[in-house]
Amino acid sequence: MHAFLAPLAFLLERFVGYPRLLLDAIGHPVMWYGRLIDYLEVRLNKPERADTERQQAGMVALAVLVGVTLVASLVVVRVLALIEHGWVIETLLAIPFLAQKQLGDMVRSVSRALGISLADGREAVSHIVGRDTSNLDEAGVSRAAIESLAENASDGVIAPLFWLVIFGLPGIAVYKAINTADSMIGHLDDRYRDFGWASAKLDDLVNWIPARLTAMLLTAACFLVPGASPSSAWKAARRDARGHKSPNAGWPEAAMAGALGFALGGPRDYDGETIELPTMGEGRRDLRGSDIDRALGLYRAMLNVTLVVTVLVALLRWSGGF
Repeated sequence: MHAFLAPLAFLLERFVGYPRLLLDAIGHPVMWYGRLIDYLEVRLNKPERADTERQQAGMVALAVLVGVTLVASLVVVRVLALIEHGWVIETLLAIPFLAQKQLGDMVRSVSRALGISLADGREAVSHIVGRDTSNLDEAGVSRAAIESLAENASDGVIAPLFWLVIFGLPGIAVYKAINTADSMIGHLDDRYRDFGWASAKLDDLVNWIPARLTAMLLTAACFLVPGASPSSAWKAARRDARGHKSPNAGWPEAAMAGALGFALGGPRDYDGETIELPTMGEGRRDLRGSDIDRALGLYRAMLNVTLVVTVLVALLRWSGGF
């Protein structure tokens, strides 16, 4: 039954999520990673060091983070293997590393906030994007929410699930550690350019397959969503993803844009500076809150397709197919 760990964790997290009581009591694994990363960064990322030394220090920090995570998760799996039905506990332990419910809830909150006022929409979307949202109009808020939904569908849902299927609890735990490190220190500013280099590169590597897999799943989900175009989704992903500054983020973003007839991407403001980014898709840019709901419909269909695929993989493993 261990083969069904991934689809069961995926299904439970979608409807239950990470309980608030548990979050208040012991925190969240991402918080634990964050504390360790902060600890290592303060002690190793010394501004007086040369660039190469800071880069090497970042490699050491990443190795410590991954090593601690891997050893701890392997010990847990080893102990659970000695317990009858230990795979059930392993399934429950995998749930916090998935974020499909939280992602859907946060993006949905932007749509609801826009229904109240533009100011509420800007406030809601500021919690899920890193750009300056203070001057966004309704179309800008809507595009930002949909772009975040597409990108995080990959690195917050499909990527951790992929590594859970491949390597079980250690796979998803190590992936989330790498992804958290990238989000915290994988930046190009003076403080993190060298120290976070290894984290950013490794995050690109572990997300390479999942990002393209997410584009494929979004394309397949189009068959379940009225008005969505699978051919346009895949065409946009193949054509536009390579223009994105990230080697991975463009794939789900372009697929969603093509599927729904949107044009995503374009100029964004970060800390008072406008960054020119390529456009994903050839559709319209004047999006509204209702378009966020359309994107959420495609996202939910993608989750359904993903669950079916994951169950089929589990059945093959259970039957000895591979």
